[in-house]
Amino acid sequence: AAAMEWFKKAAAQGHAGAQCNVGVLYNNGWGVAEDYAAAMQWYSRAGEQGDADAQYALGILYDNGEGVPKNCATAMAWYKKAAEQ
Repeated sequence: AAAMEWFKKAAAQGHAGAQCNVGVLYNNGWGVAEDYAAAMQWYSRAGEQGDADAQYALGILYDNGEGVPKNCATAMAWYKKAAEQ
């Protein structure tokens, strides 16, 4: 819970790494209820800023249909963005 508080403060200031970490916490239910939709929102913010870990995580969510409709083409696009880093 304390980690989420600090990550969210940094994430709110636009820190991509913190945004990705907030996504990880929601994705795994660490200190918060598991919430794929919330994870998706945070990963998207970080991914759009070029965070490769977030981009890879977005690929996984689209690949598995977690928090979003399953979409292999979109998953591949995020995987490619992550790989290009």
